[in-house]
Amino acid sequence: MSHQYYNPARTRLQRSELAVPGSSPKMFEKALNSNADYIFLDLEDAVAPDAKVTARQQVFNEINRGGYEPREMVIRINGLGTHWHADDLTAVATSNAHAILLPKVEGAGQVRTVAAALPEGMDLWCMIETPLAILHAEEIAASSSKTKCLVMGTSDLAADLNALHTSHRAPFAASLSLCLLAARAYGLAALDGVFLDLKDDAGFEAACLQGRQFGFDGKTLIHPRQVAAANQIFAPSNDEIAQANIIVTAFEQAQTEGKGVVVVNGQLVENLHVASARRLLALSGAISAQEHSG
Repeated sequence: MSHQYYNPARTRLQRSELAVPGSSPKMFEKALNSNADYIFLDLEDAVAPDAKVTARQQVFNEINRGGYEPREMVIRINGLGTHWHADDLTAVATSNAHAILLPKVEGAGQVRTVAAALPEGMDLWCMIETPLAILHAEEIAASSSKTKCLVMGTSDLAADLNALHTSHRAPFAASLSLCLLAARAYGLAALDGVFLDLKDDAGFEAACLQGRQFGFDGKTLIHPRQVAAANQIFAPSNDEIAQANIIVTAFEQAQTEGKGVVVVNGQLVENLHVASARRLLALSGAISAQEHSG
């Protein structure tokens, strides 16, 4: 099956997904005051077992309180097979969340089970964070029309692989690429994993740049101070926007004149270049609209 990733009618900003422990209401407010595109309220790894029930209620109340527009809200529930999964799923499915994030996804059956419990209009995001998930990335991406995003869980993946966190992230190159291939093959968004060292700004920026070079739409973040850099790096630069405008304008002019060949700055422009240019311009427009609405 062939899918077209670019859809100007559904351009969503996913440059930054800021994670917030569901057990920390004080951090909710800080997240809401950030410029993150998505706020990701966590009921799983960031919440101790004895705090999970309380955290679930706090998150449910926060989501339904509203007031976070134009940001979109995602809730990561506890995984299938845990004591808290069923109640988490029921609560999120009846909330105002935009999406549910399912951890430890390793196959299509898990995705379909959760997707069946979600109402129309609520998206399903899948954490890809184990070796089996990487090997099954394609079937996960293809398993439900409600699945809209694959999210890399590089911390868990590193532990399973016995891999080291290096500045170049070579140990994860194959996993990152396989996840992206699966996402793009089925028209999904893809988010890069977290960067854990809050003292290393240069390292974080390098990781964001590498993620964008891979093709990710954005990055999962662990602190509000990471939002600005992620938003900037995963946004089209001024030079990219200018070049995209030149390409689209030249292509449209050539069509008006009945020409079949377009050359921009000595380089042949094909339909794929025009589609990429229009996607960048759509993202730029969405960024401008969000800034003005905030």
